[in-house]
Amino acid sequence: MKRISNSGFSFSMGDFKLRAEKASLSIEDGRKVVKDGGVPNGYVDAEVGASGDIELDAAAMAILAEEAKTKGSWQEIEPIDLLFYAKGTQEEEKVEAFGCLLNLSDIVEYDPTSDKKATTKISYEVTSPDFVRINGVPYLAKDRTEGIV
Repeated sequence: MKRISNSGFSFSMGDFKLRAEKASLSIEDGRKVVKDGGVPNGYVDAEVGASGDIELDAAAMAILAEEAKTKGSWQEIEPIDLLFYAKGTQEEEKVEAFGCLLNLSDIVEYDPTSDKKATTKISYEVTSPDFVRINGVPYLAKDRTEGIV
């Protein structure tokens, strides 16, 4: 049976089909245990967040640069949805992150002795109350997002 590997993931950024050299998504869930007299007694909800990094090569950056040029600047690129997808013989994984605000972080990393392809790192933060879905299931409880427009 063919299993899912890291190299088996495809990645899309909104309507752009870009090849990412590397990409990540991390969720910070701030829920905390409540204690009475030092003994755990339930939990409380707290802030949540999601963020990650995307590394693109020069060809992929050229496509994104055209979007920045059309918008007028890099900062004027609207938050964009990200999709990470992989399929094995009997396995499938689909992770969606919504309303991702892009921030160029590592623009140039110059090393004249390196034989690796040059990449640009883009950091992002999830800004939408749709937040993250994993295999179609929302990460956030429905009552956390009700009433948010």
